[in-house]
Amino acid sequence: MKANFADLDAFVAVAKARGFRDAARTAGVSASGLSEAVRRVEAQLGVRLLHRTTRSVVPTEAGQRLLDRLGPAFGEVEAALDVVNTFRGTPAGTLKLNVPISAVRLVLPDIVPGFLAAYPDIRLEIAAEDGFVDIVAQGFDAGIRYDERLEQDMIAVPIGPRVQRFAAAAAPAYLDRRGRPQHPRDLLDHDCLRGRFRSGATPPWEFERDGETLFVEPGGPLLVQAGEAADLAVTSAIAGAGVVFLFEDWLRPHLDSGVLEPILEDWWARFSGPFLYFPGNRLVPAPLRAFIDFVRAQAERG
Repeated sequence: MKANFADLDAFVAVAKARGFRDAARTAGVSASGLSEAVRRVEAQLGVRLLHRTTRSVVPTEAGQRLLDRLGPAFGEVEAALDVVNTFRGTPAGTLKLNVPISAVRLVLPDIVPGFLAAYPDIRLEIAAEDGFVDIVAQGFDAGIRYDERLEQDMIAVPIGPRVQRFAAAAAPAYLDRRGRPQHPRDLLDHDCLRGRFRSGATPPWEFERDGETLFVEPGGPLLVQAGEAADLAVTSAIAGAGVVFLFEDWLRPHLDSGVLEPILEDWWARFSGPFLYFPGNRLVPAPLRAFIDFVRAQAERG
């Protein structure tokens, strides 16, 4: 059975956007045109693909299965067409990245402005989230994650700082009032501002020194969404609400200004920096290849 490629593309756009209007704004077409395209696909296949209500559009079971298969297939088609890009003087097109919020804050600011200046014909789209994402199924060209989150069939390229640390800190006034911890276990007697992932997991605070690793799960008055709401924990710590535990680079401006004081600095755990990753079994689109080359060149310059 043959189906119109444009109509299938319309279905994918609507299913991913969970709505005709949002999909229309992204695609630059009319919502009515997308609706007609989806109806044609449903009529040809003889099955409903979308549940439509006045508030939302959600794929049916059949629609979800079709979406799961079309996402990777469309990616292959786009990559194949992108081969033509290699014959251009400069690469052009769209590069879609899925990255953790920490990378938006700590890694990409040193890369994106220079990359956009070097490749004015490339449009960079970045989705920031800390949950696990199937970048192929979700239509991304690549993602940024730390090594423990990388799948084995992905190619990984180092990006950003190669060594990072988690830091603990609090406002000087808070520490004057509650005392300065001398050991990670002392944090159990302090107000600690914790983070929780979207999965519901609340990661323990990890410390290490001289080959010894300790995991501490302190309590406290504030629990925020890790990544998205981390700045609220930082602001609360500056105001004296308790101890914050976050990337050292995230806290560094506040440590340098003195509004936050480092705690247990000789226990701060080191870990390897993030990686840009992408499928190893697909053609690499020209915009992604340009981004990889730019990142590698920047790393060589130090």
